[in-house]
Amino acid sequence: MKNYNGSGKYFYLVALGCPKNLVDSEIISGNLLSSGWGMAMAPEEADLYIINTCAFIPSARNEAAEEIAFAAQWKNEAPGRQILVSGCLSQYTRDIRKDFPQVDFWAGVDDVPRIAEILQGKACSDTCTYLHDENTPLLQLTMPHIAYVKIADGCDNCCSYCIIPRLRGKLRSRPAQSIVNEIANLVANGVKEVIIVAQDVTAFGMDRPQDGENLAGLLRQIEEIEGSFCVRLLYTHPAHYTDELIDVLKNSQKVLPYLDMPLQHISDRILREMNRHITSDGIKTLLKKLRKNIPGLVLRTTFITGLPGETEAEFEELENFIREQKFERMGVFPYAPEPGSPAGAMPDIPPVEVAEARATKLMKAQIGRMKRRSTSLIGSEMVVLVDQVTDGVAVARGVWDAPDIDNVVLIPDDGKIREGNRLLVRVTGRQGCDSVAEKLRKIRK
Repeated sequence: MKNYNGSGKYFYLVALGCPKNLVDSEIISGNLLSSGWGMAMAPEEADLYIINTCAFIPSARNEAAEEIAFAAQWKNEAPGRQILVSGCLSQYTRDIRKDFPQVDFWAGVDDVPRIAEILQGKACSDTCTYLHDENTPLLQLTMPHIAYVKIADGCDNCCSYCIIPRLRGKLRSRPAQSIVNEIANLVANGVKEVIIVAQDVTAFGMDRPQDGENLAGLLRQIEEIEGSFCVRLLYTHPAHYTDELIDVLKNSQKVLPYLDMPLQHISDRILREMNRHITSDGIKTLLKKLRKNIPGLVLRTTFITGLPGETEAEFEELENFIREQKFERMGVFPYAPEPGSPAGAMPDIPPVEVAEARATKLMKAQIGRMKRRSTSLIGSEMVVLVDQVTDGVAVARGVWDAPDIDNVVLIPDDGKIREGNRLLVRVTGRQGCDSVAEKLRKIRK
């Protein structure tokens, strides 16, 4: 690969995948900006096209391939343009790089803070050991009032259907004080919602037991940070909840009563095959405990249908469980065999059509539940955070909803609503699964 020697130094960045990947994109941007690059707001203004990829499932790899194809077309439109692909696709397999000869530079997980060096000819790393801290140059790419804080990278859970440990490496947790320092700085700069992310936030500290740090202790420290802000947790694992953590969640004034907990299935046999480290009874007991101890709890979960050997009876067991639990938020994904994963080599994988039909059936029922729940909110009051104001409508979220994942609250703009405002609103109707509300007053804090 040749060194970058274009006429300008402007990059355009496309961030694919989850919020964890977005944090990596923020670090990439911070590294380049601190190295003298400028950030272009449109591809035609750039000399370098960066695609920070996800490779978790086939659809993510297909999305990355489509974006690379678009970038290749962009590259051919003017001399001197170059393409850099970073993230999980680079770690998927070295052979995949042969499929994309248009790409000038590849950057792996450990290259995130040194993209400027990669552009000068440094070799791409294949290791997964990097972990940023509060001093890492980082450009916040979210709305100013929201920030994602990645507290760990990698994963040791080794679920049989998942290749994340291969893509991101072993679990490595940041020191708690580094996280606290980062959040304090974000809050001082106007962030009102801190969203804590990792492959499994409940595993925080398990890689460094000698330090005695865990998620419960981290949340206690975050609770002491001055300022008016809330904390949302994404990606918790049901096997890693403790009584200590539940007690912290129960008593916290800052952590929202919203828990993202992918359960994936409820059949004991399938949970064993998935290597989920928890039983059906364990899941049901945990959910009951959480509901009892955390008032107003909102549970978001995901499930997978069509796993190897999933019988009609096991699917019906899952269907009945979901009907009983009435999850506030839920997603369902048809299983896609992942080469290199233990589940990918298992026999008796149901046909794709069966997996998709089962997923569709579960989601159709879930959408009905969410519509009924949205209807039941009519007449109630709630506090919301405004994310966007456009075309006379403010788009906001309450406790129940994470950005870009869940539902929204739509509020007619009276000309005084601004992004980042906290409002007290009254729900007046619904639009699909979303709520429609009227502004009562702005909350000053």
